[in-house]
Amino acid sequence: MAAAGAAVARSPGVGARPAPGARRSPPPRAARLPRLLVLLAAAAAGPGAGGAARLYRAGEDAVWVLDSGSVRGATANSSAAWLVQFYSSWCGHCIGYAPTWRALAGDVRDWASAIRVAALDCMEEKNQAVCHDYDIHFYPTFRYFKAFTKEFTTGENFKGPDRELRTVRQTMIDFLQNHTEGSRPPACPPLDPIQPSDVLSLLDNHGSHYVAIVFESNSSYLGREVILDLIPYEGIVVVRALDGDKAFLEKLGVSSVPACYLIYPNGSHGLINVVKPLRAFFSSYLKSLPDVRKKSLSLPEKPNKEENSEVVVWREFDKSKLYTADLESGLHYLLRVELAAHKSLAGAELKTLKDFVTVLAKLFPGRPSVRKLLETLQEWLASLPLDRIPYNAVLDLVNNKMRISGIFLTNHIKWVGCQGSRSELRGYPCSLWKLFHTLTVEASTHPDALVGTGFEDDPQAVLQTMRRYIHTFFGCKECGEHFEEMAKESMDSVKTPDQAILWLWKKHNVVNGRLAGHLSEDPRFPKLQWPTPDLCPACHEEIKGLASWDEGHVLRFLKQHYTRDNLLDTYSADQGDSGEGGALARGEEEEKRLAPPEMSRGERDAQSVRPPSVLGPRPALPDSLHHSLDVKLQDPDGPGVHKEVGGAAPFLGVDFSSLDMSLCVVLYVASSLFLMVMYFFFRVRSRRWKVKHHHPAV
Repeated sequence: MAAAGAAVARSPGVGARPAPGARRSPPPRAARLPRLLVLLAAAAAGPGAGGAARLYRAGEDAVWVLDSGSVRGATANSSAAWLVQFYSSWCGHCIGYAPTWRALAGDVRDWASAIRVAALDCMEEKNQAVCHDYDIHFYPTFRYFKAFTKEFTTGENFKGPDRELRTVRQTMIDFLQNHTEGSRPPACPPLDPIQPSDVLSLLDNHGSHYVAIVFESNSSYLGREVILDLIPYEGIVVVRALDGDKAFLEKLGVSSVPACYLIYPNGSHGLINVVKPLRAFFSSYLKSLPDVRKKSLSLPEKPNKEENSEVVVWREFDKSKLYTADLESGLHYLLRVELAAHKSLAGAELKTLKDFVTVLAKLFPGRPSVRKLLETLQEWLASLPLDRIPYNAVLDLVNNKMRISGIFLTNHIKWVGCQGSRSELRGYPCSLWKLFHTLTVEASTHPDALVGTGFEDDPQAVLQTMRRYIHTFFGCKECGEHFEEMAKESMDSVKTPDQAILWLWKKHNVVNGRLAGHLSEDPRFPKLQWPTPDLCPACHEEIKGLASWDEGHVLRFLKQHYTRDNLLDTYSADQGDSGEGGALARGEEEEKRLAPPEMSRGERDAQSVRPPSVLGPRPALPDSLHHSLDVKLQDPDGPGVHKEVGGAAPFLGVDFSSLDMSLCVVLYVASSLFLMVMYFFFRVRSRRWKVKHHHPAV
C-alpha cells in the first residue's frame, strides 16, 4: 500500500487486496433482525465527514479550487472547458502530485478563458456527497468537462499515458480540439493548421495587427501551445502550419521546424530569431512586440484568501498508546465516505464488505456502542437474501436511522495519535494501519472470537480480508496496487496468527522505507522503521555491526501495543451526542444496570465478541413487513433509495419517523379494505342462503 502509508508516521505495515478463498464456509444464519431496521435501511441519507484539509489554496495557487457549492455552476454551461482533479487530502499520491498540478495550472494560466485547471477535495465533509454524485471511486481522478454542457454529466476521464505535466497539457489541447464547432469555447482560437494557400493570402493582405505563423511537424504541439498562450493578448493573431510542402517553406526561408514567421502591420514579413526554438521563447517574443498588450478578460473572480481558514488544534498524546478516537474516526470515514463511492454493492464487492464487517464485528476492540453497531451491521448483512443492496441501506444502519438502543459511531473526525502537523498529513491512512494491526493482534490473542464465521481455522483470514477490502474499496488505487504486489510475494507464507502479525509489521516498515522523504511525509513524524528504540529497546539488536530486529520481542511488543488494554478513550466523541437521538444513552444505562458490578471490562468485551446466536434473541416484526422491505432492497435504484427519511416526530411520547407514520396509514387503509371486502362477501353469502332455504307459504 504505497501512498496509503504516505500519511502514516510512526507505525508499521498494512492494507490489502482480494484474495481467493479468504472465507471457506458461510457463517451460521444470524438471528433475524428487526424487520423495521431493514425497511428503514432502504432509504437514503447523505454521508457525513469532517476534517477538511486542502492541498490547494484559493487566491494563492493558479488552481481553481471548487467545492460542492461551485462545481456544478462552474462546469455546467460554462464558456470554458474544465479539467478537474477530484482528490483526497489524505491520499499520498495526491499529496505527491500536488506540486505538478500547481505547476500545470501556472503553466497554462493564460489559457483560462478556454480551459481551466481545477481541484476538488473529496475529503472535505461538504464535498463528499458531490464526489459520490460524480462517481468518484479512486484518488486522484481527473475529469474533463466540455464547454456549454447543459445537462449534468460526470465528465470524461483523463486518457493520457501518464500524468506528467507535458502529457496532461497536450491532452488538454486534444480535448479542446474535440469540441464541435458550435460548442468550442469562444475564447479558444482555431487550433487546426492552415494551408499554404492561406499563408499566401495572409502575406498579401495587410492588417492592423501582427500575424504569427508557427511552422511545425504534424506531431508537434508547440504551435497550439503558443496560440493558447497568446489568448489574453490583443494586437496579434497566431496560427499554425505544417511542414508538408518543403518547396513552399524554402521560398519563405524556413530551413527547419519549429519556426515562427511574423507578418508585421506594415506588410513586411520574415522569420523571427530566437535563441532556442521552444514554446517559452516564441511566446515571450510575441508578447513583447510593440502594440501587443494584454486585454482585460471577464473571468470569474477567485477569492483573494481562504474562506473559513481552519484552525488546527493540537491534541497532546502519548505515542506509546492507542486512541479510540483514531479508530472510530477511521471507521466513520471508512463506512460513511469511502464506501459511499459505490452506489450499490453486489457480487464480489458485497462479499468483500460482508467478510470485512464480520472481521470488524468480531475483533474490533473499541467501546461497546461501536461494537454493537458493527455486530448489528454484520447480522443484517448476513441475514439479507439479496445479491445486490444499495449503499444507502448500509448508511442508514450506520447512522442508526431505526433508533436501535445502545449503538453509536461518531459522525466527525478527530485525530489524536494520527494527527499531523498539517491537516492533510497522516489522518485516515494512519488510522487504517492502526486498525489493521489491531485486528491481526486480536485474531491472535482471541482466536475464539472468530468461531462460527468460517475464518476460525485460517491464519491468513484477517490479512486476506484486509487485502480484498484495500483492492475493492480503498480510494488510493496506486496504494492498493503496491500492497497487492507485497501480498503476492509473501502472504501465502503466513501459517499462524502470530506470523500474520509479523507479516503486516514487516510490510508496513517496507512502506515507511519507500515513503521516507516523500512529499506526503510529515516532517514532525518522519517515516522511521517502527517500533523505534525509545518505544521498544529490546526489539533492536546488532549482529556483526549490522542493525537488526529481535522478532520475538517485536511480536511481544505488538501484542502489547495493539491490545484493547492499551486503548485510551481520551478525546473520544461523547456518545450522548449521537445525531440520532438518545437511544444510545438509554441503552448504555440499561446495559450498566444489567451488568454485574464485579464484571470486568475484559469479561464484557468477551461477551460482545461472541457469535450473534449467543447474544440473545432480538425482537422480530411480522414476515409480511420483512417481505415488503426485501422487495424495496431488491431495487437499488428504486424511488425510496435516494430519498432522505423524514425527521422523527414525537407521538404519544414515542418517536415515529415519517416512514413509520406512512406504514401505519397504509396498514390502516389495507385493513379497512379487507374488512369491507369481508363484509360484502358475508352479506352476499347470507342472501344466497336465505333464498336457498326459503319455503313459500301455502
